[in-house]
Amino acid sequence: MDHSDDEILSLFDDTVREWWIRSFGGRERMFTPPQRLAVPLIHAGKSVLISSPTGSGKTLSAFISIINSLFILSRTDGLENSVYCLYISPLRSLANDIHRNLERPLAEIQEIAAEQGIEAVEIRHAIRHGDVSSSDRAKMLRKTPHILNTTPESLALLLNSPRFREKLRTVRWVIVDEIHSLAGSKRGVHLSLSLERLEELKRETGGDSFVRIGCSATIEPLREVAAFLGGVGREVEIIDTRFSRKFDLRLICPVPDLISTTPGELSRALYETLDELIQSHRNTLIFTNTRNGAERILYNLRARYPDRYNESNSGCHHGSMGKTSRLDVEERLKSGDLRVVTSSTSLELGIDMPHLDLVLQIGSPKSVAALLQRIGRAGHSLDQVVKGRVVVLDRDELIECAVMLGCAREGFVDRIHIPRNCLDVLCQHILGMALERRWRIEDALRIIRRSYCYRDLSEGDLRSVMSYLAGAYADLEERNIYAKIWYDPATGEFGKRGRNSRMIYMLNMGTIPDEFSCDVVTRDGRWVGNLDEKYLERLSKGDVFVLGGRSYAFRYRRGGKIYVDPTGERPTIPSWFSEKLPLSFDLGLRVLQFRAHMLDLIRGADEEVVVQHLLEMLPIDENSARSIYQIFEQQIRYLGEDSVSTDRRIVVEETLSRGRRVYYFMTNYGLKFNDGFSRMIAYLISREGRSNVLVSIADTGFMLSIAEGSRADPITALRSIRPEMCEDLLRRAVENTNLLKRVFRINATRFFMILRNYMGHRKSARRQQVSADMLIGLAKRLEDFAVLKESYREIIEDKFELDNMNSVVAAINTGDIEIVRKISPSPGPMAFGIASIGAPDVVLAQDRLALLKEFQRRVMERIAGESAA
Repeated sequence: MDHSDDEILSLFDDTVREWWIRSFGGRERMFTPPQRLAVPLIHAGKSVLISSPTGSGKTLSAFISIINSLFILSRTDGLENSVYCLYISPLRSLANDIHRNLERPLAEIQEIAAEQGIEAVEIRHAIRHGDVSSSDRAKMLRKTPHILNTTPESLALLLNSPRFREKLRTVRWVIVDEIHSLAGSKRGVHLSLSLERLEELKRETGGDSFVRIGCSATIEPLREVAAFLGGVGREVEIIDTRFSRKFDLRLICPVPDLISTTPGELSRALYETLDELIQSHRNTLIFTNTRNGAERILYNLRARYPDRYNESNSGCHHGSMGKTSRLDVEERLKSGDLRVVTSSTSLELGIDMPHLDLVLQIGSPKSVAALLQRIGRAGHSLDQVVKGRVVVLDRDELIECAVMLGCAREGFVDRIHIPRNCLDVLCQHILGMALERRWRIEDALRIIRRSYCYRDLSEGDLRSVMSYLAGAYADLEERNIYAKIWYDPATGEFGKRGRNSRMIYMLNMGTIPDEFSCDVVTRDGRWVGNLDEKYLERLSKGDVFVLGGRSYAFRYRRGGKIYVDPTGERPTIPSWFSEKLPLSFDLGLRVLQFRAHMLDLIRGADEEVVVQHLLEMLPIDENSARSIYQIFEQQIRYLGEDSVSTDRRIVVEETLSRGRRVYYFMTNYGLKFNDGFSRMIAYLISREGRSNVLVSIADTGFMLSIAEGSRADPITALRSIRPEMCEDLLRRAVENTNLLKRVFRINATRFFMILRNYMGHRKSARRQQVSADMLIGLAKRLEDFAVLKESYREIIEDKFELDNMNSVVAAINTGDIEIVRKISPSPGPMAFGIASIGAPDVVLAQDRLALLKEFQRRVMERIAGESAA
């Protein structure tokens, strides 16, 4: 399938061929690996999924085939005043960037045609998303773009725009760019149904299926993503050239010991390292995991080195900045005017940065896919080396980052989870379809099941959604929630109902939730500050947190307000909890496998041998290698070799602390898994009424704390769980939580149960939550209520990773994973991270460091004492 340059050029129109030769004729090979494979397939009308590094020309391989076909078509049948190609991207800025990159080849091909005396052909292209003015949208009806750049949400609106909908009947190609960022979310589920509705629109007039082209630099599993792109029963060719570029990756630990080093020493070493790397490269992009982190890094660089970094040569980019400021940074970075830019996640995707020759990642990005996506911004062409450095500042992340870089080097990418049978997205499309015409349920189901995400949707679930939309629940009408479709259960027919249904759909459609900050108020009415609503997901009555330097006990929430009591008690919830990125389950498993390998390696070998092996095995520096060795050596000497969790063993460390028994479950399966897993065990204990359970979670595991006199045993509770019990246990565990209330609110807006926009008024996320809190009690009383059913499904299947949980529980049941209990006076080195998150003394970062040093002192004292004995 690897075609020669001449073979591919022979497929092109004369003018397109000449443009390609002029643009790329100076290279050893005029077509990159993805282009050599993709262009002939797309030319032949085949759907393809292209997985290839940033800068390897995957998007151009799609567009050049389409541009070529449009030029040929224009000279044969002519081009209609309608859309032939849809380019769908997750970000508006990415659509803008592609739009600019289309202008050059189209203009230059026109110039070549003029040189050759060929009649000029106008191939129009335009952008259609939320930032486009109504006047520009109206112009597209009169003079329709042949190539339309849009977002998933705008495509869904276009399908229900009576006049523009007709312009989509001629679509021959659909490009889904950065497909990895859509397939794993409800935005992708929404898009999958839009594509099936577009397919049906073409079938109504006897048109052929359109070609589907997916592009991504990092995605796995390729076969499942190809099935997601193509839908049921359609073949999609997979082009996997992900590692056709050279990578130069390395882990840097700025200091020899991350625990004994003072905060000042660590900070000084960090910025000296960053400055040295920035100064030895032309343009550097620094990723952090939070927006505050991006701001802090830039501030410190400018403050410490004012002669080298200022507003003219450095900048920051993240989602909280204004549009004008973001665009300014993007343009200056693309032109090479900025020496360094700091960012959170907003520059991960596809915007061209031709001058960028180094990417730095501060801390763990928590997945190999995220690492490759970020590092891939460097060296934005195939002949340049992708150069990236990960700087680790936390000993808990040291092994994780080392394994991550090793995985990236060997070609491993974490799998994404594609949601299935999402009833909220289904609800939106059912209303959208009802606005088109009258339907029979079997026809709707046939179209819906062509989507990979709904391939096994039951007719019962579809009917429950239609019953809800048709106003089958009288109690809802009493709360001004009215029917939006008519539906006859006997005949299975349904259609539009009411004059406002179209307005409701057009103004409230979409899956991206509104977020808000909650006011924190004492029960006597004094306002004390704000908290991110995500922080509430783990808050239970009595939990203590710190705000503005004071401790408050959580009592209850009403809508957008949290009611608290001032207290002198120690905090139970860390202040940074809501900013945590989740470790991927697949990477967590690879870390556990690495731990098993380290146990084999360290057995009978001295430090120098192990360090040398690590330096040869992984792309890490000597500080990292020695620190990794010391963690394992100290853990084994402290609690024994079987105290190290592996892919075949879960270790539970048990300690006594201040009248409570504390259990550290060393699972290492990531934040999402550990959140659900810990809730199941805590629920089983509390259900017996035996103990009040305190829970803290981390990527490396979770902590359960119960009263010392309690007879409850978390390990016994864990061993009692069977895979078939997990879904029901999780449902019961979240039944009365703030997490369920929040997800119910988000889903209620997606179901049009709570309207964000209506009659010229916009309801804020806070007010949405107030409405949701009043409705959730009613929802629990209604039988098989789709909104509540979807809320539980989203939490259990998507958030808690039910499939992964079932597989681990099954392995515990069969003995493939053993549970080992270790009783110790203080947490071992591998439990430090979990212990510091759950410790009541930890409020600020310096508190955590002080606690880690205390834990380390106890471990070393015990090791020294046993050695002396």
